[in-house]
Amino acid sequence: MIESLVGNSTAEKILLYITNYGEGYISGISETFKISKSQVRKQLLRFENGGILVARDKGSLRLYTFNPRCFYKNELENLLKKILNQLPREEVEKYYRQRQRPRRTGKPL
Repeated sequence: MIESLVGNSTAEKILLYITNYGEGYISGISETFKISKSQVRKQLLRFENGGILVARDKGSLRLYTFNPRCFYKNELENLLKKILNQLPREEVEKYYRQRQRPRRTGKPL
């Protein structure tokens, strides 16, 4: 939907992922969309250099979130949330409804 606005489909998917989950890391995004890690890394670095995203280290992970100092952060997030609401249900179920918390030991699936 906003592929032409942000440059390519990988960039679009990354922004939607971070909008939905609040944060993201290279391997998680790569595995979700079946995109190579190098492509994800390249786009995350581009967004970080552009001031849209910021990164912090958490253990061995490098987590990316929206930059709170980005002056158009709220407008960008609102646009991305509207786009998430317009996506087909199948796509939302496939990419944007992954379990984020650990499951209790022994709990049936």
